[in-house]
Amino acid sequence: MSVPVELPAQRVAVHRIARALTEMFAPAVLAAVMPVVIALHATDSVAAGAGWGLLVVVFTAVIPYGVIWLGVRRGQLTDHHIGVRSQRRKPLMFGLASVLVGLAVLVLAGAPRELVVMTLVMLLLLLVVGAINLVWKVSAHAAVAAGSAAVLVMVFGPALLLVVPVVVAVGWSRVELRDHTAVQVVVGAVVGVVLAGLFGVLR
Repeated sequence: MSVPVELPAQRVAVHRIARALTEMFAPAVLAAVMPVVIALHATDSVAAGAGWGLLVVVFTAVIPYGVIWLGVRRGQLTDHHIGVRSQRRKPLMFGLASVLVGLAVLVLAGAPRELVVMTLVMLLLLLVVGAINLVWKVSAHAAVAAGSAAVLVMVFGPALLLVVPVVVAVGWSRVELRDHTAVQVVVGAVVGVVLAGLFGVLR
């Protein structure tokens, strides 16, 4: 009979910090925050910016992650981060469809260009990370965090390089929690930054 081994208090504290970072800067959270930030920047009215941003959030965060939470509740998914790679295909398809519909709505409704481009980049990021995950486990946390940081720097200037340590911390949390290897985190971050470059080109 095996006896549970208690982790030292310091290790427990480190683990909790890693878990907090993983949850605070999860793709779902950033997918809900970034559209609002960009919409507010792209419009002259706070009300209009908030309206456009919240519209995008419905398609980029509420619907995709609502599907994931439903899958967890039904026992079809192990957790809301979908740690098991083989379970990611169906949520990916729902997510892509939702963001694609949202992008179409924005174009037809005449949304601000920056917001349309931001949503397009989110769609491409979901597509590329999802495609990689079909054959190899890459960190979506790192991809979304790094991509978001790159977009913030493009929009608000070099002062926002202050968010880079947050990206590093998120990557560390994924390795600390043993959800990803360092290589998977680095590859995810590179993918996020490269795709974010399209925002700078197209905006």
